[in-house]
Amino acid sequence: MASNTFHKLRDEIENGIVIGEFEPGERLDEVQLATRYGVSRTPIREALMQLGAIGLVEIRPRRGAVVVDPAPGRVFEMFEVMAEIEGMAGALAARRHTEDDRLALVGAHAQCEAAAVSEDTDRYYYENETFHRAVYAASHSGFLEEQCVALHRRLRPYRRLQLRVRNRMKVSLKEHGEIVAAILSGDAETTRSLLRGHVAVQGDRFSDLVASLGKREGKRLSLG
Repeated sequence: MASNTFHKLRDEIENGIVIGEFEPGERLDEVQLATRYGVSRTPIREALMQLGAIGLVEIRPRRGAVVVDPAPGRVFEMFEVMAEIEGMAGALAARRHTEDDRLALVGAHAQCEAAAVSEDTDRYYYENETFHRAVYAASHSGFLEEQCVALHRRLRPYRRLQLRVRNRMKVSLKEHGEIVAAILSGDAETTRSLLRGHVAVQGDRFSDLVASLGKREGKRLSLG
């Protein structure tokens, strides 16, 4: 299965869990999912393993993959931590970036802009991921980069979903431009503040989005 097709399959299952299409405690049957998505069991099994790695499902003996309750409060806490460590990465990037880092940041921002112009939220999400990883790399702190990537991966489905909130993609792109300018000017504290705000807004927007979904038998969830 092509990489893009596999990512789309995984993302579909992710979305189903996040918006409550698959209920907490529900067993995700590989055969049923393979039939539903028109694929073999192999990519389904791989997708479920990846979702297990980020905590959306739990692989249990003799039961297979079972949906884990996303626990909105915990997701919000992860966004808070993500905001702090991305701010740190940005501050270091402002002080340590090289010419190669500059080219990577500018190029990633340009790709985000192209995706935003096309109003393709899924494409923007993947370009956005490349942009943030360019910031992590520019920090030239291997350990910090590892922590940022790991938490970014845990928050992947929520970061993608929140881009569907009205005007968020446009606002996100504007914030990216400000972040790039601050990094390239060497302004560490402004970069730290901008990135913290950028990620914290994602958490707030996710709260709004979850509340608007009215998921699980009409119950409205909040992250407050």
